[in-house]
Amino acid sequence: MAFGPMNSGDNEPMADINVTPLVDVMLVLLIVFMITMPVLTHSIPLSLPTASESAAKKDRQPTDPLRLTIDADGKYYFGAESATGLSLEEVAGRLKTAKAENEETIVAIAADKTVEYDYVNQALGAVREAGISKVGFVTETKAK
Repeated sequence: MAFGPMNSGDNEPMADINVTPLVDVMLVLLIVFMITMPVLTHSIPLSLPTASESAAKKDRQPTDPLRLTIDADGKYYFGAESATGLSLEEVAGRLKTAKAENEETIVAIAADKTVEYDYVNQALGAVREAGISKVGFVTETKAK
């Protein structure tokens, strides 16, 4: 930037750019974009279905899930009252018959937390082979 007397006698145009207004405009734009960008990124347009609570109860009766229990030794038990351990093939057979009886079969897997993941993975594979798509895992809540 050139500083000097205004009447220097030169009739040449000033070749330097005054940067101060440019910086002011850029700072204002930066602040505007910082404020508007979070608002733009968090809005997701959704068209959710609506239904009344009484209509939902009439259309679909809840079914009790089949409980598949896996103990710490990797033995499978079908149902809460089951006392004898089953093999994976027997579990797969029972899951297929349950699916044939009811298309809306739900399976709840309750596995001991010390059981190896391989046993749970094999049980999930048997559920998948039976054609059951609704699977849940049973957990316990901690007492406060």
